[in-house]
Amino acid sequence: MADKKNFVLRLNAEMYKALEKWAADDFRSVNGQIEYLLNNALKEKGRLPKPEQKPGVKKND
Repeated sequence: MADKKNFVLRLNAEMYKALEKWAADDFRSVNGQIEYLLNNALKEKGRLPKPEQKPGVKKND
């Protein structure tokens, strides 16, 4: 499992309530929902590092 960094995130009550409902609708915790949303946004914008390719393994695009 990848290392995780803990940090404090402050949200207003309305935003937290909306995230809480959305997370429940998707069967996730609020923390899991925030991770999911951030990961999708980073992928969409091309901000995640490319996974390292193992030597001798060709990637089929």
